[in-house]
Amino acid sequence: MPFIKLTKIERRRVFSLLACLLLAIAAWLFMALNNKYVYTAKTVLIYKNFPQNRAFHPLQSDTVDLQVEGTGWQLLFARLRINPQSIAVSLNQLNTREFVVFSDQLYNVNKQLETSQKVISVKPDTLYFDFTKRTVKKVPVKLIQKIEFVKQYGVASEIKLNPKFVTVTGPIEELAKISEWSTDTLKLDKVQSSATFRVNMQHSTHKNVSIFPSSVEVRLPVDEFTEKTVEVPLKIINNRNFYGVRLYPKRVKITFLVALSYFEQVDESFITAVVDLDEWSVLHHNQFTVKLTEFPEYCKLIKINPSKVDFIVEK
Repeated sequence: MPFIKLTKIERRRVFSLLACLLLAIAAWLFMALNNKYVYTAKTVLIYKNFPQNRAFHPLQSDTVDLQVEGTGWQLLFARLRINPQSIAVSLNQLNTREFVVFSDQLYNVNKQLETSQKVISVKPDTLYFDFTKRTVKKVPVKLIQKIEFVKQYGVASEIKLNPKFVTVTGPIEELAKISEWSTDTLKLDKVQSSATFRVNMQHSTHKNVSIFPSSVEVRLPVDEFTEKTVEVPLKIINNRNFYGVRLYPKRVKITFLVALSYFEQVDESFITAVVDLDEWSVLHHNQFTVKLTEFPEYCKLIKINPSKVDFIVEK
């Protein structure tokens, strides 16, 4: 296919025509982008200024449609700054009535968008709420933890929480479902010394339930653990017929790990070892299994020697 050969003058005319066409398109685009347009942006609601003595939950979704007016330039460059940005809505009106009107808050809504675009209306314009009696309840704090210790180290005594209880406020039917409140997970690695931490409480997943305080102090007692062995006498349980029972041996050795700070304090008086006569009378075993019914908290059992003992029953 042969190429069309243009003279120098013809090429100038073509370039001039293209330039005019481009200028016309640019002028049309410029005028179009200067025009005003209205579009819809879906936005999430965040409530603030809750009424003090009234509990409620919304009767509609927590998203609304903003009707936004702006030039084409603003639509082109600023729309993403509105959607899906959330907006805060004041609930002050709920102190005297059971609904909130958006048209009364358009000024504050526009201030939150940080753009020259203008919100002209909100759909729905009125938010309705269901009210119930508000009450208060105290529940214990549950520490969620994921702690890794250096070898031979561990929790030496009770982990202290301050406060141990938090106050939750909300509708009666919602508080009835709450028996405790968990913290965020306390994650620690290579721990080998005592320390104090501030841990946030988990955010409420219940409707219109608030919590105070929003964080607790956690005191973590940490110590190095060492091995200790004590001898304890065996006790017989479930001897309902008062048989004479001889045990061989009568005492067992309990080996466990104990924190160095409690090494001298923890002795055989903290441990109770038993054998169950039902193993012979009901299960017909020929040896008793040694079980611990009392063992010091925060100590770590290693072994019981022997773990089974012989016996003679005298009827």
